[in-house]
Amino acid sequence: MLRSAMFMLGAAPLALLATAAHAQTTDTAAAPQDEAETTEEIVVVGTAGGGTRRQDAAFAVTTLSEEALDRAAPTSTADILRSVPGVMAESSGGQNGANIFVRGYPSGGDAQFVTFQLGGVPIFPPATLSFLENSQLIRLDETVKRVEAVRGGTGSLFSNGQPGLTVNVVPRTGGSNFEGFGKVSYTDYGEIRGDAWVSGPLGENTGFMVGGYYAQGNGVRDPQFRAEKGGQITANIRHEFDNRGSVEIYARYLNDRGQWLLPIPVMSNNGEISAYPGFDAGTGTLPGRETRVTTNIVGRTIDLAQGRGADVINTGIAFDYEVAEGLRLRERLSYLGGNADTIGMVPEGPPRSAADVAVALGGAGSTVSSLTYVNGGQAVTGGANAQVMRAGIWEVRKKISSFVSDSAFEWTAGNNKFTGGFYFADYSSRDKWVLGNQVLLTAEPNARLLNLTLNGGRTATLNGFTSGPGFQVDAFYKGTDYAFYAVDEFQITPELRIDGGVRWQRHVVDATLRTPRGAAEGGNVNLDGNPNTLYDNSVTVLGGPRQLHYSDSAWSWTVGVNYDFTSEIGVFARYSRGNSFPQFDNLREGLTQIAEVDTYEGGLKVSTPLISLYATLFHNKFDGLASSRLVNNVPIPEVGGAKTTGVEIEGAVRPFRGFSITAGGTWLDASYEGFFTGGTVDNTGNQVQRQPRWAWRVTPAYEVDLGGVRPAVFATLQYTGDRFSDPENAQVLPNFYQLDAGITVDVGEHVTLAVTGNNLTDEIGLTEGNPRIIGGQGSGAILARPILGRSFRFSAAVKF
Repeated sequence: MLRSAMFMLGAAPLALLATAAHAQTTDTAAAPQDEAETTEEIVVVGTAGGGTRRQDAAFAVTTLSEEALDRAAPTSTADILRSVPGVMAESSGGQNGANIFVRGYPSGGDAQFVTFQLGGVPIFPPATLSFLENSQLIRLDETVKRVEAVRGGTGSLFSNGQPGLTVNVVPRTGGSNFEGFGKVSYTDYGEIRGDAWVSGPLGENTGFMVGGYYAQGNGVRDPQFRAEKGGQITANIRHEFDNRGSVEIYARYLNDRGQWLLPIPVMSNNGEISAYPGFDAGTGTLPGRETRVTTNIVGRTIDLAQGRGADVINTGIAFDYEVAEGLRLRERLSYLGGNADTIGMVPEGPPRSAADVAVALGGAGSTVSSLTYVNGGQAVTGGANAQVMRAGIWEVRKKISSFVSDSAFEWTAGNNKFTGGFYFADYSSRDKWVLGNQVLLTAEPNARLLNLTLNGGRTATLNGFTSGPGFQVDAFYKGTDYAFYAVDEFQITPELRIDGGVRWQRHVVDATLRTPRGAAEGGNVNLDGNPNTLYDNSVTVLGGPRQLHYSDSAWSWTVGVNYDFTSEIGVFARYSRGNSFPQFDNLREGLTQIAEVDTYEGGLKVSTPLISLYATLFHNKFDGLASSRLVNNVPIPEVGGAKTTGVEIEGAVRPFRGFSITAGGTWLDASYEGFFTGGTVDNTGNQVQRQPRWAWRVTPAYEVDLGGVRPAVFATLQYTGDRFSDPENAQVLPNFYQLDAGITVDVGEHVTLAVTGNNLTDEIGLTEGNPRIIGGQGSGAILARPILGRSFRFSAAVKF
């Protein structure tokens, strides 16, 4: 059957996140007459009552079907969230290291207000730690049935209490028929990937599924070595209890890494962005063969090919059973353990002359005596006028683990449904960081290492290194969360439903940690005692161990109402209070504030055979926000509040068989209130960083049945408005458009051929400036991170 709608848009009832398991979702059909039937049956996700028609919803959720995932051809897990209104997902950092922002929620980076779940259970309870956000711990492959993204609503009541965005990845499960799938894909930048899965019965009412992927390549930004490599395998067994419930056991192993993509030099001229001479903005990268393996001045050897990624195993059990009429019990358990490391080359600033670097390293009056290549020893053309850069070889090792248990019961009596539960999470992270370690480089792609000597017989580099470790962490953190939650839903009339709920959570953290010693402990050291070897004159040394203990609790609550004028038109309104507790890195820097989020939202829902429309108006108020930014190897606190008013619109039009236009857009008015950088820079009134006022995307698609061949064409145009890279609003990120498109051809019932293109116009769209400075970068050469350049993926798939 032809399917025109790429994604299903709607909202879910109150207990969506309380159960979030494996309810069936019906694909929307191409034909309007089929659409009318299908829409009535769509179940967004498992709920306290086992499912609901999305038109009965009370807040916004976007469901991405198999077809939507295939057509989007996301470059990373986070990249698929570009399809979700109210979400600004930056995947320009590569397969890992995404920055994801939600509904004007202020944060400095990573994804503090985004939680990823597998089958309704958080993959790792802290949404973000430094150098680790949830999307790094899971990949989207062909074993995924659909992806659900819930914004706001009742997220603060259930699971890990996420008030922002909860993304639930729902895997396939086996049924009564034996099925299989295999796909091979290849890109114009040399990546090859294979996906496969099989599923089927193991006995009466019992099924299995096993599958995964493996891929390798150098990436769009080619560092001249195999930067992208790894795969994932997922397996599950599911048993149905004669229409009374089910139990599912699953396991997933991920071992995948990719290059950590960071800002590169570009040119800025009065807001106009262009490529830096000789440095392609879409494909260029600083790392290369010469810098892949380096040994720093303290003897530590680092291989950039290790990149950023994860080597983790995730196992769990989901149990759902009706023990008596009207009474159900649910239990979900999950364990995750492994490593999530980050290795990368982090630029310090834009290109400048070697003469300027000589002054920066040696002080006023310093001049260049020699500038040579580390490998070969030849003099660099241009000498003191040659354009050079400095970049740090950063190493962050994390060994993580987590155990999550979510137990709940649901009692239904007449028109009333009550759900109560207990959430427990125990998690840890063993961190070893060594940041700094700056090297001197040519200002070109796949840069070469340079040695520099200064007047007065001073040596500024050792095998290209201009410094040693600058900021270090050696720590073991352990966190424990436990929460009680309760929610009640009452259907007053067939048209009117009200709901309300509360959650109490306690958050406990204990840690033993070491950071660079201060002046009282002796401060930085000169490793060789020679003041003329500048590269090791100020090397950080870890101080003595210190203990950290934190414990606090908070209440969250919500109340909502839903009214259906007809079966096709409805409205809802909701108020909710949510909290975000300080995690390991904030506590290390003495930031103990609990972020409070008050959300007011209301929406209109229209679902007809011709058109679907969901519009949500919301207002958020934030207090107690806290994060830190590393500037010159010193953590700078950023603390305060913010407020946001916004509108999300999403929908689809299906004027005739085979043709559809789906679209989504967001308008945000988000600004800081009493928000200070470093305690002195007042950002009140500034636009919340990295989130534009306007963002939208539109996707026309057309499918036609030619008998044994069914071709389809589709395209997506996305607009990202002006925004700022920093809270001070000193680094402007200009607006840009991105055009993606693709063609698929189904040959018979078993073969599919596809071509998808990303960023077809090769737009230079900036997603980040230089986050390691305070203030603007001016005109001329600056540091920024653009989206990936134009690329194509070709695939062939077979199913049986």
